[in-house]
Amino acid sequence: WFLWPKVEYLPSGNRNLVFGIVIPPPGYNIDQLMSLGEIVEAELRPFWDIDENTDLTKLEIPAIQDFFFVVRGRQVFLGIRAKDPLRAGEYVPFIFRMGQKIPGAITVAKQSSLFEQGLSAGRTIDVEITGPEVERLVQIGGQIFGQVMGMIPGAQAQPKPSLDLSSPEVHVIPKLLQAAEMQVSSSELGFTVDALVDGAYVSDYFLEGKKIDLTLMGEQQYADQTQLVGAVPIATPLGQLVPLNALADVILASGPEQVNHRERMRSIAISVSPPPQMPLEEAMTLLQTQIVEPLQQGGQLDGGYRISLEGTADKLRETWLALRSNIIIAIFITYLLMAALFESWLYPFVIILSVPLGAVGGILGLFLLNFFVLQPLDVLTMLGFVVLIGTVVNNPILIVHQALNHMREDHMTHSEAVLESVRTRIRPIFMTTITTVLALLPLVVFPGAGSELYRGLGAVVLGGLLSSTFFTLLLVPTLFTLTLTIKHRLMGEASDDHDLSDLSQSHPPVVPVKERKRELAARN
Repeated sequence: WFLWPKVEYLPSGNRNLVFGIVIPPPGYNIDQLMSLGEIVEAELRPFWDIDENTDLTKLEIPAIQDFFFVVRGRQVFLGIRAKDPLRAGEYVPFIFRMGQKIPGAITVAKQSSLFEQGLSAGRTIDVEITGPEVERLVQIGGQIFGQVMGMIPGAQAQPKPSLDLSSPEVHVIPKLLQAAEMQVSSSELGFTVDALVDGAYVSDYFLEGKKIDLTLMGEQQYADQTQLVGAVPIATPLGQLVPLNALADVILASGPEQVNHRERMRSIAISVSPPPQMPLEEAMTLLQTQIVEPLQQGGQLDGGYRISLEGTADKLRETWLALRSNIIIAIFITYLLMAALFESWLYPFVIILSVPLGAVGGILGLFLLNFFVLQPLDVLTMLGFVVLIGTVVNNPILIVHQALNHMREDHMTHSEAVLESVRTRIRPIFMTTITTVLALLPLVVFPGAGSELYRGLGAVVLGGLLSSTFFTLLLVPTLFTLTLTIKHRLMGEASDDHDLSDLSQSHPPVVPVKERKRELAARN
């Protein structure tokens, strides 16, 4: 329990592709964003504009095979592919440091994963804030963003959609009295302005089996300049045509770049990616105890505001709960199967008690592996404990089955039968263990591309098999002897030298073990 590692969601499964985004301060137009991308390109030029005679080992980061950047929205998006696929991850800290040189910019860099698309890379925790007012959401989001960057060194945080209210907007505020006199409701006024300025969806129709949206659009002359919006003509139910200024106040203001909703509530998310050396569970615990709980206890979320950890954090919780229940089901099915084969509920119980010892060995194997290479307890590594359930019971089955055979056929007492079973079965147990260990060892110790996918699973199975083999020779014979002794005493038997009726109803009279051995030796 003390050595149990923190849980991760998925292994990295890194690809030879690193993505990065640079989000500049508010107010950058397309030309300024292109200049920002050219700055990034100039910083990376020494690593991709190289000749054949360049000594690649002296470069700060690996040589770049492919590089691109594009401007989309209000951010610069870039991608890098390395000549050496195993060193692509070295670009991440370099891009992060490079982005910090740009005043006011937010930089995020991730190595693409086999399991996730985009920049999530399987290790992203979304701190989602929902509530009624966007301004308050931006304020709380900015507070959380600053706390994350100061609390987790090396972490990357990205607001979704943004933490500024500087995007230009035109607010149309209805004059309720005048609009009521003209019999125009607020929803009708909003739909009319939307249609005449930007176009509004009204219906759909099907053309040759394809669904096509029908959009109502007004003349473009009313949308060319913001000061002309007030002159948009509004047709009232009374048959009059009046300008928008007569029914509403048109105000130039600013607001968020985008408004997201979660369950019909406005929301802002801070996407947090912890550093590689910090497991996802540890980062979730820090965010919950150091940020979420103080905000809840301090009353800053009063008025309908909520904070929750979503994204990969939510997937990790669901997977961990499902895996725990699956392990319990696997143990139960294994027990039932052995009970059917042994035709007893008692002997499989002795065997199944070796499973926890295998789990302890798996934890120790993973703990020792982390001294040499970082290997968190991800979902694939957790499957190693499921594999152990069917692996560690093999050796106890050999001992128990052989002991029962000695009691039936050689008419030994259970104490002598257990000792003889261990003596005769210890060699095949060691043979199978050694061959299995030698087969698993390359999965654990050999590096290379993709080794992080199966290295943890191999360490768990390897450690569990070694520890269970050692403890099986001590625990299972002891438990088996004690169990039969207790059983005989509960049944009122004076000694275990008699009454083997539960094993065989008809057999010759019991012959002392020493005499039977001498007889067998003489016969041989």
